[in-house]
Amino acid sequence: MSKKSYELLKRLTEADAPSGREGAAAEIVRAEAERLGYEVTSDALGSVIAHKPGSGAKLMFDAHLDEIGVIASYADDNGFIRFGAVGGLNTSELPKKRVRFLNGVTGVIGSEEESFKDKPKLSKLYIDIGAKDKADAADKVKTGDMAVFDGPFDSDGCRVVSKALDDRAGCFILLCAMERIKSSENDLWFVFSAQEEVGLRGAKTAAFSIMPDYAVAVDVTDTGDTPGCPPMAVKLGDGAAIKIMDRSVVCDTEVIERLIGTAEKNGIKYQREIMADGGTDTGAIALTGAGVKAGAVSLPVRYVHSPSELASVVDIEACAELIAAVCAEKWDR
Repeated sequence: MSKKSYELLKRLTEADAPSGREGAAAEIVRAEAERLGYEVTSDALGSVIAHKPGSGAKLMFDAHLDEIGVIASYADDNGFIRFGAVGGLNTSELPKKRVRFLNGVTGVIGSEEESFKDKPKLSKLYIDIGAKDKADAADKVKTGDMAVFDGPFDSDGCRVVSKALDDRAGCFILLCAMERIKSSENDLWFVFSAQEEVGLRGAKTAAFSIMPDYAVAVDVTDTGDTPGCPPMAVKLGDGAAIKIMDRSVVCDTEVIERLIGTAEKNGIKYQREIMADGGTDTGAIALTGAGVKAGAVSLPVRYVHSPSELASVVDIEACAELIAAVCAEKWDR
């Protein structure tokens, strides 16, 4: 990737944009899409929609803007912030992690117990913002304020580590593909959707307004190549992962075959993916209206939903190449 590309990915991941509060990431995406000459709109949920008109089949590509986070419930008498989850959190991994509220206040997640045999309940966790007491805490953080992981962006040129690669890397992949498309007979819609982490919401409403003939979501997936992890075919560095199935969807055969065929025809590195746990926007898009033929291209990522998600530059490039190549091909209505 070029220095300019790294800088864009860095800006995207550093934007603090939990579900329902995607504005910081949406601003970056909107500016880039407008720079590329696309027609750009936003919907009521906050999704950004970029359109490149064409006379052919209506293709929708989706990546979600939001990241997981926490939401302040109340400050206790000692000034510690009690909180709820915004998206899927693994509570056993939360203690001693740094978080940053959208108003700039930072804190550290603590626990009432030193260790847990099982995953701790959220009610046993708190955020230490250094407040003296309840009143001091209430001055700094209000009920309903959201925070995200405080995880810096880093790269050695081969791999990237950051918070929010899920799914700012997907947004980055779509923007890269949008820049590479020279011409297409298809009617192209690129959706940067809101509120995926809390129920695939933005993709559902965007798909309803677009009613595409075909759809491809771009999101992250787990890998099966670290010590002790659950067995899985996907490996870091083995290319774009073409989804067959996850917990939310069985992908359409025609879309799967088109993605695989395009990858093979263009010499793009790819692998097949079945994700036993978790779902993607594909599941919501497929159920839109009378149904949409939908599939997904996934970016292999280690340590998903952590402050240090890790991805391969080779895989990011493969995903962007594949989406651009798919857009260039003529799809039948």
